[in-house]
Amino acid sequence: MIAIQFDRFGGPEVLTPVELAPPAPGPGELLLTVEAAGVNFADTHQTDGSYLSADQLPYVPGSEVVGRTPDGRRVLARVSHGYAEQVVAKESSVFGIPEELDAAQALALLMQGLTAWHLLRSAARLRRGETVVVHSAAGGVGTLAVQLAREFGAGRVLAQVSSPAKARLALEIGADEVVDYPLEKGADVILDAVGGELLDRALASLASFGRLVTYGNASRSGFTPVDPARLSRLNASVVGFWLRPTLAAPGAVEGPLAELLDLVTRGRITPVTGGSYPLADARRAHEDLLGRRTVGKVVLRP
Repeated sequence: MIAIQFDRFGGPEVLTPVELAPPAPGPGELLLTVEAAGVNFADTHQTDGSYLSADQLPYVPGSEVVGRTPDGRRVLARVSHGYAEQVVAKESSVFGIPEELDAAQALALLMQGLTAWHLLRSAARLRRGETVVVHSAAGGVGTLAVQLAREFGAGRVLAQVSSPAKARLALEIGADEVVDYPLEKGADVILDAVGGELLDRALASLASFGRLVTYGNASRSGFTPVDPARLSRLNASVVGFWLRPTLAAPGAVEGPLAELLDLVTRGRITPVTGGSYPLADARRAHEDLLGRRTVGKVVLRP
């Protein structure tokens, strides 16, 4: 089978198509034939060594796929090594999906959809009527967070984006306004995956008892140290969130994912799908993702 592998750390240029033997499923596992594999920012951190150690090389990235089981069921699955034509998945990490659901939309609901759900429900503990600011509002998590914030009862949903085209998209999917800092009125919740200088500016625009949830460092510029005395003066908090340990918590996946699928089925939210790339073009997919040239969910198709 064809897979995408890297044997050294670096940028997108280290991603290489290779021929590998199909993986063999063990007890409690299924062999899936991949229809589409999701691309996430976390994959770029694996590639540059942020998430892996050298003794794990060579490595096939990819944490989510839509595929077929040996008996023909169409499923959404959490996996390791998903950038491949075939992949092994634990039976407990496989979820049936409708035939009519677009693969990219389904993939948007797994890592990115669960991230957006937990950012609002678990980390920020959003209350009805509150004002939410979503950074990177045209991205995979951001487009879902904008829609879910509205669905969960936010009073105002504000978007922070990097281009006029992305601003138009954010407004189309339900943002009330596209903003920059400082805000005229403090926000109750700010969701940030960028880090660096943007996080520091956002912190100053929190309302009293506001929560800034940090869940990434797309700027790769490092974080400004947070001074507890400053938080006391702001009467606000900074909350960290990482999906990986959350996935291991009881009830953290099945219930939220079922709710997300129901919201899509009923037309309450619409996952935004971006680029669809041939599996062999994984390098270009990473280049476009890192270059902020994509919107919504990016997928690879064998």
